[in-house]
Amino acid sequence: MSTIPLLQMSGISLTFGGNPVFSELDLVVQPGDRVALVGRNGSGKSTLMKVMASLVEPDEGTIVVPPGKSVGYMEQDPTMEGFATLGDYATSALEPGELYKVERAGEGLKFDPARAVETASGGERRRAALAKLMAEAPDLMLLDEPTNHLDIEAIAWLERELGTTRAGFVLISHDRAFLRALTRATLWIDRGQVRRQEKGFEAFEAWRDQVWEEEDMQRHKLNRLIKSEARWAVEGISARRKRNQGRVRALQALRAEKAGQIKRQGTADFALDAAPKSGRKVIEAQGIAKSFGDKQIARGFDLTVQRGDRVAFVGPNGVGKTTLLKLLLGQETADEGTVKQGTNLEIAVFDQTRSQLDPDMSLWDSLTGDPDMRVSGKADQVMVRGTPKHVVGYLKDFLFDERQARAPVRSLSGGEKARLLLAKLMAQSSNLLVLDEPTNDLDVETLDLLQELLDDYDGTVLLVSHDRDFLDRVATTTIAMEGNGKATVYAGGWSDYIAQRGPLEGEKAAKPKANKPKIKQEAKPKSGLSYTEKHRLEKLPAEIERLEAEIAKLEELMADPELFTREPVKFQKATEALMQRQEKLATAEEEWLELEEKAEA
Repeated sequence: MSTIPLLQMSGISLTFGGNPVFSELDLVVQPGDRVALVGRNGSGKSTLMKVMASLVEPDEGTIVVPPGKSVGYMEQDPTMEGFATLGDYATSALEPGELYKVERAGEGLKFDPARAVETASGGERRRAALAKLMAEAPDLMLLDEPTNHLDIEAIAWLERELGTTRAGFVLISHDRAFLRALTRATLWIDRGQVRRQEKGFEAFEAWRDQVWEEEDMQRHKLNRLIKSEARWAVEGISARRKRNQGRVRALQALRAEKAGQIKRQGTADFALDAAPKSGRKVIEAQGIAKSFGDKQIARGFDLTVQRGDRVAFVGPNGVGKTTLLKLLLGQETADEGTVKQGTNLEIAVFDQTRSQLDPDMSLWDSLTGDPDMRVSGKADQVMVRGTPKHVVGYLKDFLFDERQARAPVRSLSGGEKARLLLAKLMAQSSNLLVLDEPTNDLDVETLDLLQELLDDYDGTVLLVSHDRDFLDRVATTTIAMEGNGKATVYAGGWSDYIAQRGPLEGEKAAKPKANKPKIKQEAKPKSGLSYTEKHRLEKLPAEIERLEAEIAKLEELMADPELFTREPVKFQKATEALMQRQEKLATAEEEWLELEEKAEA
């Protein structure tokens, strides 16, 4: 018995500004599909999703949604004219008896339905749009970066909701942990071509690398063939001119084939120049307390940051992570306690609000008008880590083209704004890097590059992020801020913190509310496992497999007998990383055995 698709696209072609975005695209989304939509920033992911939602009309092709099936799209910048509150907007398509659904989603996503539309921030509007979509529960959900502006607890709630839904969904996200947990198939947009693999995001990077490796091999073969035929043409054509014109035409066809190949987008040319070393002790805080009215940010907080540490701050939105950062940097004064900063500190800051960018300025003026980057008497050059560089050349290092140089900042996508801010940041020499939500809007490849950059950075890093995978890759210390002034220091990254603390509230099963319809509860498993333990048992095999793969890569790296003498710092970091992952693996395997025994008891 055949299944009726939720959505079918046939022969879709779309061109923007003379450049094809898609050509002859065929795509089917089946009931229950859980699809990751991936690709570089600017590759057309959001455009494809808008075509699927019938918000952008293709130049050619057809889109069919069968009768009785519904498609819902989470708007990035929802229009709320005519609505007084976020709740009015979120409930606008619901029946009176269904309003509780928005209230429930509001609790999970942490937005206030009573908030006036005119005073709501962009993040609050996006959360309202997401709550609206979740409450309406269409057959197919199109989710474009749903985790942006969510804290980790809200991300955990959304992950659980999507993990149990019967609806199909297509998901764009930079959050690897979120994608790995939820997706079973992957759509990859690359240079106008859309490929599909019936495996989730976990398998994407190996698939992408294999495709690119095969592409490079074919390009290498083509180059060798052109070189061989060109040599023949020069050396032997005069004697055989008439009878070999076909071979000459074949050479011209080979050259045309090469010229027609679309070059892969490169990676941004990131580089960080560490300033002269700071003192060994970078920051020492003792007995810090800070409150704003009745809201307590910290109380009795102690922290010592040593040179080279990577310290992550995690916790719900509004708990005071940025304020605690400012206290440690001396930008805010503590009510109690002392903060001592080390010697020779040179600080560079990445601001999550993008306040360092003027939306009305051009990219050119954003760089040349920055006092820290200005080159005296040179209007077309910027100072990059002490060396003058042409502004367009520097913008190209961060994947901007020459036409964008004079465009206003407001015309950039979220990922492009993040890259521009990183360009300003990385022009400076520093030995203390402060990154407040740097991962928002960056594609997977750029996140990889940023992580590698931080691994090799000789200075100290203070980091605020809700990206669990990025925290695991970067952080050596995690400070968990849990409200009411409680801030606890844990060794390691996100997974280490959870292993020591236990699951967050957002990861626990939701308690039924009195005003909700009665839903038949599933019987508890005979094993006696709690919901959280059962969920953890399901997740552990994938975690163990990931750790084993990382250990294998590190062991392969360290098998190089020259590594220690050639790159002693890299060898030391690899050794430490290997020990950490071996400890995590042992802990995970022990936890799995304990849960399995409990399940069988």
